[in-house]
Amino acid sequence: MNKTNKIWIGIVVLLVVLNLTTIGTILYRNYRENSDDIAISLSEEGQNRISGRYFRQTLGFNDDQMEVFRKANREFQPAAARLIFSIDSLKMEMFNELNKNRPDTVKLNYLSEQLGKHHAELKKITNSFYLKMKQVCDSSQCVVLQKTFLPLYYNETIQKRRGYGYGDSIGTNQGFRHRYGRTTQP
Repeated sequence: MNKTNKIWIGIVVLLVVLNLTTIGTILYRNYRENSDDIAISLSEEGQNRISGRYFRQTLGFNDDQMEVFRKANREFQPAAARLIFSIDSLKMEMFNELNKNRPDTVKLNYLSEQLGKHHAELKKITNSFYLKMKQVCDSSQCVVLQKTFLPLYYNETIQKRRGYGYGDSIGTNQGFRHRYGRTTQP
């Protein structure tokens, strides 16, 4: 072979390697973005969904933090989905039993106990997931993480049902609340 043919073959091989590398990079990035899109639902209605993309963009997770998220999420998602499905099934079964002509209270009590056990297990795995995420967060990321998970642990309608009128029990907006003989006005 002459020298120009060797140069052309070298250029073609280099271009093939470059193209394969580019295609591999594109496929890998697409795979990572798709795995980041697996969402966690933070409410029973399926609202407030967060995903790996959310953690990367909102909390500013780096690659190492994202790897911890992916590993924890692979454990959390299937278990949470299974428990949520079981909880929903138990609720439906309970509601159907309640609407029978002669509801079986023993069965209703059993379903209630099972519902409580599943709910407790869901909270345990959610707590574990949260703690794994908290371990890799810096202080500013922890603040955002707290706000993100707050809907799972705080129901603002509870405060409204306590009978304190317009306010809550911690001293803010306590209009028309009677306490120790004092009346505060809004």
